Amino acid sequence: MPQNINQPSNQIRLTNVSLVRLKKGKKRFEIACYKNKVLEYRSGVETDLDNVLQIPSVFLSVSKGQTAPTQDLAKAFGPKIPVNDIIMEILNKGEMQVGEKERHAQLERVHNEVIDIVAGKLVDPRSKRVYTTGMIDKALDQLSSQGGAVHKLDEGKGSGTATPTNGESSKEKAKEMPTWTGVVTTKSAKSQALDAMKALIAWQPIPVSRARMRLRVTCPTNILKQAVKGPVKKDAQDEDADGEADKLTGTVKDRILSYVEQVETQDTIGQEWEIIGFVEPGAFRGLGEFVGGETKGRGRVEVLDMAVTHEGD
Repeated sequence: MPQNINQPSNQIRLTNVSLVRLKKGKKRFEIACYKNKVLEYRSGVETDLDNVLQIPSVFLSVSKGQTAPTQDLAKAFGPKIPVNDIIMEILNKGEMQVGEKERHAQLERVHNEVIDIVAGKLVDPRSKRVYTTGMIDKALDQLSSQGGAVHKLDEGKGSGTATPTNGESSKEKAKEMPTWTGVVTTKSAKSQALDAMKALIAWQPIPVSRARMRLRVTCPTNILKQAVKGPVKKDAQDEDADGEADKLTGTVKDRILSYVEQVETQDTIGQEWEIIGFVEPGAFRGLGEFVGGETKGRGRVEVLDMAVTHEGD
């Protein structure tokens, strides 16, 4: 007759799981999820919790099959908090323990998302055409494989003729420039895409520039000829250029036009002046603040297209 093995009632054995842990109230709580599903849930791809959780229980230790006592949950999360709400908090805020395969899948997912974002926002500055994701990927790989930057300074023109002082200043300048060392899983794809774009624009492994924004600016005609004096905040990189920006004067219309790189249309309709044109992304915030401040809310800046590009043949 087979011998029965007694297992404590608060023990549940699970295998092939992905753990999410959250420390609260001096105790660590865990939930058991299906592999790869936590990332899909957090990114919005998966919405059904039944496909994410292996079991709707909270554990002190999944590996030991030890579920969390009710009194521990009440002490840590509150006496009237339902178990489902506790599970949701752990799922959304907890630290995910991933295996090598899951970590690689996560890294590949973030990598592809970064490349897609960058490819949609950078263009060839001459043709204004977008690059393929493959070309962007190759350019970023070139940056990361060379320590985050393309060492153009070492290959510079007139090699061997520069003075020591110039060489030192070039190296200092290079250290201050944005670098790219590859994708990580601890930062959002959006923030990493911004870092990647800064590095590509700074080092130019391929000729790139930010795709321009297409805007409509409207302003009452009786304000256009008013004189203004103050800095032109077109781009953060321009603020340190000379210090002459503080001395710039002109009319409201002159200042608005100074933000616009290329005018598409310009017209006066009744008592309102309207211009549609292309603006560098770095100038958008300054333009919006200027129009809002000078017109006291009567003028408007509308985004017609976040990134104007031309598709390749």
